[in-house]
Amino acid sequence: MQVVVLSPEKELYSGEASAVKVPGSGGQFEILNNHAPIVSALSAGEVKIKTEDGNAMVYTINSGFVEVLNNNVSLLVTGVKSTNE
Repeated sequence: MQVVVLSPEKELYSGEASAVKVPGSGGQFEILNNHAPIVSALSAGEVKIKTEDGNAMVYTINSGFVEVLNNNVSLLVTGVKSTNE
């Protein structure tokens, strides 16, 4: 599935992924290929993106939103700290 992570400052990630784990406002959940369409608010926590090659990208966020539609995952996040660099 195609994943894009955007902050107000810049695009943080864009690429293919096999799984995305997010801190939903009602609890953490994971998005896999062919996930049902959803829009959800995100709470403070970690966003974990498992790339197609098995690597993991991790971002700590303060808040945001996620939208899933037709294997496209869009994350709009604020207060981002990357643990990838």
